[in-house]
Amino acid sequence: MSGLVLCRLDEVVEGQARGFDPHGQGADSLFVLRHGGRVRVYRNRCPHLQVPLEYRKDRFLSADGQWVICYAHGARFRPEDGTCVHGPCRGQALQALDYQEADGWLLLPLSQFDR
Repeated sequence: MSGLVLCRLDEVVEGQARGFDPHGQGADSLFVLRHGGRVRVYRNRCPHLQVPLEYRKDRFLSADGQWVICYAHGARFRPEDGTCVHGPCRGQALQALDYQEADGWLLLPLSQFDR
């Protein structure tokens, strides 16, 4: 396997998100979600305020699991592409990260890890 191992793919449940702290700095700098059967990885940073999105550990999504929410100001993002559809950063998007799947594991390529 080549890259930073985040988790097993089957640990990413439809309609939920998980944060990760790959730098070991005490705060999740990225998160993973599964929506419509597809896994997506985003940086945990609101494009408007440049703050983390969640209000507590792993709380990135709306209660119904249909939107990524910035709890600092209520911006709403589409999970499938990270585009803001409601709030002050409307039209901007979360930064998506490429990932790899290998033997049931989710990996973040080291080449983009510190971008």
